[in-house]
Amino acid sequence: MTTKPTIHLALVDDWELRGNGSGDVRELQFQPMRRLVSIYNRIGIRGSFNAEVMQQLTFRKHPQFNTLADEWDQIVTETFRQGHDIQLHVHPQWHNAEYKDGEWNLSSDWSILNYPPEAARRMLEDAKTYLEQLLTKVDPNYRCLSFRSGAWCIAPSPHMLQLLVELGIVFDMSIVAGVLYNTRNIKLDYTNCEEEFLPYYPVMTDARRVSNKVEPIICVPTNSFYASRRYVLLSHMQKVGGKFKQRVASTASNRGNGGNTEVYGEWAEVSLMRRVYQKGVVPYIRGKHTISDLAQLDYPLLKEMLDSIRKRARQSALTDVPIVLENHTKDLHNFAAIEQFLEEAAGSSDVKFITLRELAMDLKQGKFKIKTRSKH
Repeated sequence: MTTKPTIHLALVDDWELRGNGSGDVRELQFQPMRRLVSIYNRIGIRGSFNAEVMQQLTFRKHPQFNTLADEWDQIVTETFRQGHDIQLHVHPQWHNAEYKDGEWNLSSDWSILNYPPEAARRMLEDAKTYLEQLLTKVDPNYRCLSFRSGAWCIAPSPHMLQLLVELGIVFDMSIVAGVLYNTRNIKLDYTNCEEEFLPYYPVMTDARRVSNKVEPIICVPTNSFYASRRYVLLSHMQKVGGKFKQRVASTASNRGNGGNTEVYGEWAEVSLMRRVYQKGVVPYIRGKHTISDLAQLDYPLLKEMLDSIRKRARQSALTDVPIVLENHTKDLHNFAAIEQFLEEAAGSSDVKFITLRELAMDLKQGKFKIKTRSKH
């Protein structure tokens, strides 16, 4: 009888305001973070939060935001003291942001790949230093060991992975296979990633590709899956029934947030025929490509996600498989669905929960297989 592989789930939240700087910090970050942490604590699991530090550094430059910045520090420290992990997340559009007439103007480039190496290094170093100085007061051994780039922007690049290595980052989780953005703010193409599921050593100039040798950094893809055709049909029926208008209104009001598609601007540069094909035809052939973003999934889809993970873990023939999930507290409204899903997962013999810090240590110590082009 074949033994079930153990799935090591990392519950990862990108903790931030909307991508254009809009939103109430207490409403979109502080309150939902505390509520999510309370769910984790009750179930007895630990989560990880990718703190968007560029936002915090910007707040620190504006005296009128000192109170909110202090609260930011307090809740990050409070969450860390309770055993949850805090790691590094950077949205470079906060660079040189201006606050005027009650709104933030984020005019800098949204993709860190478009900055010169020196500028990218300064942003990463400043953010990493801030987080480490804050959390070493709680744990002197704390270090930033993992990274997720804002808007997934990590590849291709002649320097980004090497910068992360020089800053002591063990693994990157910015690759999410299947994502394609060609918008005002972001242009990237992850539709042909060579590894979608398992940890791997990346080609140092293109994290979409698997290296043929051991490299100084590891990529752990953020999980994605194909939602069933049944779900696609139900989704389309809901839109026809009137919910589409509500979604459009919600999208308009949340333009610039961290969701999977509407966040990064209009698809003005994608032809109408291609959009019709990608959104109306392909999902009925393959299922709907879906990022494993807990804030965007209802309970049935969360179950589909875990079923997909289990199936792919069995196919890998490995005994232990680490999986990085996604979440955005700023988009999180259905706490009941996540709570039900986590309670059931926590009771499963083949699921263990892992923090990003633990994942980094286990990768370094060889607990998980790391793929190269020549072998698993």
